Amino acid sequence: MSINVSKSACIRIGPRHKETCYNLVTLDEREIRWVNTVRYLGVYLVSAKTFRCAIGNAKKSFYRSFSSIFVKVGRSASEQVIVELLKTKFLPVLLYGLEACSPTEAQIRSMDYGISSCYRKIFNVKSDENVRLCMDMR
Repeated sequence: MSINVSKSACIRIGPRHKETCYNLVTLDEREIRWVNTVRYLGVYLVSAKTFRCAIGNAKKSFYRSFSSIFVKVGRSASEQVIVELLKTKFLPVLLYGLEACSPTEAQIRSMDYGISSCYRKIFNVKSDENVRLCMDMR
């Protein structure tokens, strides 16, 4: 079986994840490089002491998809329609692959902040208390 080294990478997970390693060499003398982050089935895995996922790219995609629609639809659609779009189209982008690894408390807060900022835009509110009220009423 031939290995496509341009699409392959090695990642180290465990207590010695920071140790430097020599690149692996295939039978035809090509090297497979070591990386700190690798994308597998759309989920970004991180080299760390324990199995972890990175959510930065998912957050970017979430913001990008929400903003692109919100700019076009903006105030012409009702808040109910935009919230429904948020729940059905944009949240799955943010939450994709989280079953594979449990997010840290910081990652959960970060995702919650992203969702709250979308509600701020939809309902044009500033305070956290009002955002929570809007989120609870959905």
